[in-house]
Amino acid sequence: MTSLLCIALLALVLSGPTVAFVPNGGDASTHVSITGTAVLQKVTETCRAVAEAAGHEFKPTGSSPEELVKACLGPTATGEVSGAKFHSALQEIYIQNGLVDRDFVNSAPHHFNSEAFLEGRSLIMEGMVGIKANIREDNFKAARETLGRVLHTLQDFYSHSNWVELGYTEPYINLIRPDLPLENLADVNTATCRDCARGTCPNAILPNILKEKILTSGYMGIFSAAKPQGKCSHGGGADLTSTAVPRGGINKDERRSDNVALHNAAVNAARAASLQLLEEIRSAAGNHAFLRMMGIARSSVVCFVIDTTGSMSDDIDAARSEVYKIIDSKRGTQDEPSEYILVPFNDPDFGPMIRTTDPDKMKKEISKLTATGGGDTPEMCLSGLQLALTGAPASSYIYVFTDAPAKDIVLKDTIVALIRTTKSTVSFFMTGSSRRRRRSLRAASFEDYKELALASGGQSIQVPKTQLPQATPIILDTSTSALVTILQRARNPGKQETFPFILDESLQNITIYITGTSITFTLTNPAGVSQSHTEANGKLGTIQRVGNLMRIRLNADKQTGTWQINVISNQPYTVKVTGQSVITFIYNFVKPFEGPHPGYAVLSGRPPAGQPASLMISVMGWHGPSSLNVAKVGLVTMSGPATVSNSTMTDMGNGDILVTIDVVPEGEFVIAMNGTDKVSNSEFQRQSTTQMSVSKVNIQAVVDSSVEPGKVFKLPFSVMTEGTDGQYNIGARNDKNFPMNYPNSLTLTTGQYSNNTLTITPPVNTSSGTDVTLTLEAKSHTGVDSNYIVLRLSVVTKITDSATIASSNHYYFSNRYNLFYLF
Repeated sequence: MTSLLCIALLALVLSGPTVAFVPNGGDASTHVSITGTAVLQKVTETCRAVAEAAGHEFKPTGSSPEELVKACLGPTATGEVSGAKFHSALQEIYIQNGLVDRDFVNSAPHHFNSEAFLEGRSLIMEGMVGIKANIREDNFKAARETLGRVLHTLQDFYSHSNWVELGYTEPYINLIRPDLPLENLADVNTATCRDCARGTCPNAILPNILKEKILTSGYMGIFSAAKPQGKCSHGGGADLTSTAVPRGGINKDERRSDNVALHNAAVNAARAASLQLLEEIRSAAGNHAFLRMMGIARSSVVCFVIDTTGSMSDDIDAARSEVYKIIDSKRGTQDEPSEYILVPFNDPDFGPMIRTTDPDKMKKEISKLTATGGGDTPEMCLSGLQLALTGAPASSYIYVFTDAPAKDIVLKDTIVALIRTTKSTVSFFMTGSSRRRRRSLRAASFEDYKELALASGGQSIQVPKTQLPQATPIILDTSTSALVTILQRARNPGKQETFPFILDESLQNITIYITGTSITFTLTNPAGVSQSHTEANGKLGTIQRVGNLMRIRLNADKQTGTWQINVISNQPYTVKVTGQSVITFIYNFVKPFEGPHPGYAVLSGRPPAGQPASLMISVMGWHGPSSLNVAKVGLVTMSGPATVSNSTMTDMGNGDILVTIDVVPEGEFVIAMNGTDKVSNSEFQRQSTTQMSVSKVNIQAVVDSSVEPGKVFKLPFSVMTEGTDGQYNIGARNDKNFPMNYPNSLTLTTGQYSNNTLTITPPVNTSSGTDVTLTLEAKSHTGVDSNYIVLRLSVVTKITDSATIASSNHYYFSNRYNLFYLF
């Protein structure tokens, strides 16, 4: 089925098929609508089963993701519930589903073209095994991405084969059952179609094929018109074989006047087959794990990265106390973290990463931490943080406790790339002295931590060890559900400035954070009532000061409208305003791609400089996107004057907006959104947290197979610059420290790609299913410009026979046809 704007059209409905428009103006069901309807139906069924098992009713108040998630979480979901993680999970599935039409456009097995039935079934079977294994390992992102690709291939069977022409209305269960053979397949010498001179015919399958129930599919040729004699073609303008006799095509991708019944039958069968596959996965994984894979979880993941060197005893006690507070105060509530992660680091060791959904187990693990070792001042902080960023889910909250700079400062660029890729928020609690001078340009200091915190939208809090317990309540503030950012700005050097921000009716637990030294401020509400920094308990809120942090919690009876905070300081400072609300958005920078089914692909790395930027944004409100009116989306500079770039918005439906920015601002920027909440009739303001910037460097990479233990894996990559030609340094790191070889530098000519190869070799004893996060960077020799890509590789012990695939409970899948194009 046609994949139109594959990452945009989210079918967020609970009943009935969603019909989308195809490029030629006709209407047809798409991969996204079929997948969305099936996924949401299976999620609803699973939520109902969980509710019944727990003895409470499952009654969504509406069909929006927010309402579905809240009903699914049950009576404990008493606070604000955001559908953002559910939205993000659905988008990851839709993205990979749609990208099959780009990355595997000429691969017959991925589309069941050219009678590649055995190969296509093999992709489905291997994918199902991999999905189940990934869920067992809590690797939900990999499971979702594989699910999206597998569903595309499964759905294409019904559109590209003659299954429905043969009169079948139920799915072909043999496609997802390795113990059942595929029967009555046409051989290469069997003619299957009659000639259709006008290109489209109601049913071009030969009568004997229909009578004998022989299974065939159309041949597809993008670069060649060749096909075996007498065979059906796929059809359509991109298929060159459709002009070779027998002409025409049998695909049912689009609804036309001559194929309405067949198209509808294929859609219904594809939807039913998708439900069967999802049920198979749910049965194997269990209800709770299946819902976690789908992003149905209470609050965000909370991750602690803790320095365990000898001087950190008091800090560990403070961190331990805060974890206990989070567990004890939030257990059983909507704000209870969906998962806890702990990464200790020392010198020279770091890790292992400990993750659990059991709060008592996390209590036990953190109680084991002791302060030992170390010696010299810098520690392996960034190695521990890298482990957390690659292991934790996207959009996690990570809290780093340390009293020393990073010894592994060489990882800083890698950390920035991982922050931008995962959109996780990192906050640092620093208890050592920041007055140490750098020994060289590459020597580390606490300024590095402050820069990383700012890049992620986190906080850098510096306090004496005795005051650390007073600073950790920020963890309670941020380890909560439905957390949104209203405003964040940074000024370096500091200056007097007034920052306006809009508070809407949906916001609760509004908190303002100011970090810096020698700061005074005045906060003013829409009615003109003010409170200064000297009033600890004032008319607008309460102020807590510890170290370089001031925390202002607004009173519950806040006024809606435009507030402002006037800050005075000649020292660097940051200002951040957060709250809890169901009104939020998720986003990706995207780039269009062409082909038989054009769409948009998510960018990996920084957007290109000197070109318009495109964003795909999904908005969420009280009752879904229909309860919001988005007035403006733009890019806002973080550290300079509040420059807002102009943009044009195209409504893609279902709360999805394609935003085109003609001129991207210089320096670091974030995304800002303004609009009106129709439910409360109040204006709202939201902002992304992760900073981004543009680059004139472009890196592309192709991964066309899995990685085998003990064998050298070759990764082709290409680098190009639209900036100054000359020497560019190449850097690569992976989170498993597998040995790699690659050129340390390249000489680039402006506008021309340089093609190269990186090799990586996992040890022979590497467990099958090990995930490797690889970061590849190209930087000009002056350091002025750089870009990166982040790849996830799977180490897989090859299994070739279907019986082993069917019986293996510990086989991890990595699609052997897997192909990623990164821009």
